[in-house]
Amino acid sequence: MKNWSFIIVLVVAGSCYAASVAKSKPLSSVSRFEWKHHNNKELEDVLRNVTKRCPEVTRLYALSKPSVRNVPLWVIEFSSNPGNHELLKPEFKYVANMHGNEVVGRELLLGLADSLCTAWLEKDKDVRKLISSTRIHLLPSLNPDGWQLATETGGNDYLTGRANNNSVDLNRDFPDLDRIMYSNEIRHVQHNNHLMDHFRALDHQPQPETWAAMEWIMNIPFVLSANYHGGDLVANYPYDASRSGAAQEYARSPDDDTFKHLAQVYADRHPRMSDPKRPPCTPGDYSFGQDGGVTNGAAWYSVRGGMQDFNYLSSNDMEITLEVGCDKYPPGSALEQEWLDNKHAMMEFMWQIHTGVKGVVRDSQTGQGIPNALIHVKNMTRINDTHTRDDHIYHDVTSVHEGDYWRLLVPGEYEVTASAEGYMPLTHEVTVTNPLHSEAIRRDFDLTPIPEEPFMPQPMGSEDYEEYPKGQEELPLAEELLGRLQGLGRIPF
Repeated sequence: MKNWSFIIVLVVAGSCYAASVAKSKPLSSVSRFEWKHHNNKELEDVLRNVTKRCPEVTRLYALSKPSVRNVPLWVIEFSSNPGNHELLKPEFKYVANMHGNEVVGRELLLGLADSLCTAWLEKDKDVRKLISSTRIHLLPSLNPDGWQLATETGGNDYLTGRANNNSVDLNRDFPDLDRIMYSNEIRHVQHNNHLMDHFRALDHQPQPETWAAMEWIMNIPFVLSANYHGGDLVANYPYDASRSGAAQEYARSPDDDTFKHLAQVYADRHPRMSDPKRPPCTPGDYSFGQDGGVTNGAAWYSVRGGMQDFNYLSSNDMEITLEVGCDKYPPGSALEQEWLDNKHAMMEFMWQIHTGVKGVVRDSQTGQGIPNALIHVKNMTRINDTHTRDDHIYHDVTSVHEGDYWRLLVPGEYEVTASAEGYMPLTHEVTVTNPLHSEAIRRDFDLTPIPEEPFMPQPMGSEDYEEYPKGQEELPLAEELLGRLQGLGRIPF
């Protein structure tokens, strides 16, 4: 009996200890994430599990349209106030698996969602600061149908599964805003922002996945984003389409300095992307490690109808494209190492949304925020003791519905001008330093109303605009859908 009593005491004591451990570490904080290729149902399950573990800072939602095969395009949001845009809190997005057979980014975003939740629960100061100051959206798969086809056929073909279920390459399916922008340049019209406002018709009906992404981009005031691809190892920045129509040609954007910086931030934090000694993915090809792991899109190869340029030319968002591996569909056993290679770069790139300048444009008399105000920047950075730069950055951003704005910039000295219809323009001088993991410098604008003659802001010589496309058979956009798209990037929900 004494021996049995001793055993019972041990069992009871062990049970009490286990209960105590369970109380000290809630089950909701335990991650069960597995590094493997998750199918479309498992992808949803992973995201739902994250929202259950971190309900106070996450929200799961689907884009406005599913895929051709009716698979929802799931997005998980991280924010201290999920579901709402907050004044002066910038919006960030990562997108992956646009090409269905390029799968590494898909798993990286699932891993990132799990990691952010775990770090939040463990009270990681840096992650808590990032989530509290940023609204983050992760779309692991824009092309779940292509992923399904690539997976069913073994994931070994370079092209099978790349397109959607209608055999359309989604990264060639967006409206060709580069055409309008380059046409404006030829006519010396320096207008290259919010160009969807000037669309009257399209030359093709975009795929449902493309429509969903377009509405998403123009509904939420994204500031910074990246799109994950595979097949090489390089960070690619706008413009993606060449000016002359050449297959390869450096196509500089007005924000070339900032875009190169953003791409370099990611490449420098990847263990191999910026290594000048790494071999090319295919023997005889070029290794972008010689260029620091970055490239201008059109200098690599020209792309029309891509999502990267659509973001920049239709909204306030600055997007780069990340090619994160030579192998488009590596074995599941390689995915955890891919995460270890990319995790630091993914986190640091998100912090870049807090560079440059931000603020609120208000009515000086009422204090109310002014939406759709134009924010124009002139670079006045000192070159030496006697000279300073005098460069207009001919790509304006606009304030959103409460008057808040964000303008990503590299360190330097700038003149920032806010203008709005019915108000006198106002200019502030700002010095941008971009300290590590700190919010952007703030400069507010209190605009004085014009009592009589209304002021119409002109974005550097905009006269009239070419209706896209000219000289081609046009398929009219549905009036209701066009109305939903036009102007959404200026007044988000």
